Amino acid sequence: MPNHSPRFISNLTRETYALILAGGRGSRLFELTDWRAKPALYFGGKFRVIDFPLSNCINSGIRRIGVVTQYQSHSLIRHVMRGWGHFKRELGESVEILPASQRYSESWYQGTADAVFQNIDIIRHELPRYVMILSGDHVYRMDYAGMLAAHAQSGADMTVCCQEVPVAEAAGSFGVMEVAEDMRVVGFEEKPANPSCLPHDPERCLASMGNYVFNTEFLFDQLRKDAENASSERDFGKDIIPSIIREHKVFAYAFKSGLGAGQDYWRDVGTLDAFWQANMELLSPEPHLNLYDAKWPIWTYQEQLPPAKFVFDDEDRRGCATDSIVSGGCIISGARVKRSVLFNEVRICSYSEVEGAVILPDVVVLRNCRLRNVIIDRGCVIPEGMVIGHNHDHDRARGFRVTDKGAVLITREMLGLPVGFE
Repeated sequence: MPNHSPRFISNLTRETYALILAGGRGSRLFELTDWRAKPALYFGGKFRVIDFPLSNCINSGIRRIGVVTQYQSHSLIRHVMRGWGHFKRELGESVEILPASQRYSESWYQGTADAVFQNIDIIRHELPRYVMILSGDHVYRMDYAGMLAAHAQSGADMTVCCQEVPVAEAAGSFGVMEVAEDMRVVGFEEKPANPSCLPHDPERCLASMGNYVFNTEFLFDQLRKDAENASSERDFGKDIIPSIIREHKVFAYAFKSGLGAGQDYWRDVGTLDAFWQANMELLSPEPHLNLYDAKWPIWTYQEQLPPAKFVFDDEDRRGCATDSIVSGGCIISGARVKRSVLFNEVRICSYSEVEGAVILPDVVVLRNCRLRNVIIDRGCVIPEGMVIGHNHDHDRARGFRVTDKGAVLITREMLGLPVGFE
């Protein structure tokens, strides 16, 4: 019978070391990740993507955490140090940044498995019974304790967290599991063009979320074997999982948040359309991702900023925002904002109209602009009278990127401003 007693769970979380893989480039986000890693991407008005797996760890009771960084890591490292650097090592808690340091190789991290292998000495120093390897690329809420309990009680060597997704969505994007009735993994395909569907549903399949639990010594043994294999791509999905499912006990864990019915939430914000849509979803009266849930807070670094301000109340010059998220330091001055997410210190000037916008920090929209369904990168200044999102041919002619679903990306470089603003 499953044991979910508080003592059992607390023992598991204390014996676990979490390693968040946060070196992803996020190439499908195009210019939005030219100067930042995907886990450093802004989300939800005040957060970054990395805040979600980190908050999941803390809320789950896992307080020994390593964050593996590589691509364009400066803003990510700065954010983690400012927002997550207050843990007390002497109390058995820490959030450490683990950049590629070539301790076991002359190369930088060659893949997900190699990123863990190159940090074996750091993990071993923590003396964990279990190692939880987490993707730093997704926005989701999850109590990891449920997955740890399932792993321990099944006697598994490795457990893979999975979610049912449409076959069309998984094709070329996710690792797909084939499982027996007891959820033991009997087959695995990494990003197949034609994923294997679920036996009871030809339209859906079981996709890996990139979150794993390993028994520590078993993990070390497999990483050493992989490091000696000259043909390996050093990847958990491509190499480690396929090599162990026949001879070792690998189980799938069906994703559930552990926060109650209707609370499950997971989004891959790896494309511009997915990023825009996930932010728009937050604007509904009862969003699926409840950022206001005090029982499962999302922690982050917060600057000390003044409250948002709305000024002017003339008939043709009224500062207002409806169905929107407006963060600290924003000033909406005689402009109208509708169904938009405004991050810190955004200024919208008089007579401008903004709808369906995701506007990152420190953006200024000058007078008489009309913006619709846009993503504006940090530090942009939108010139006076600019109309964006109303005619996509004109948007492309100006050098803006228009997505398949009609969102328009605007960056500093596209506006002729100095680049490298994170």
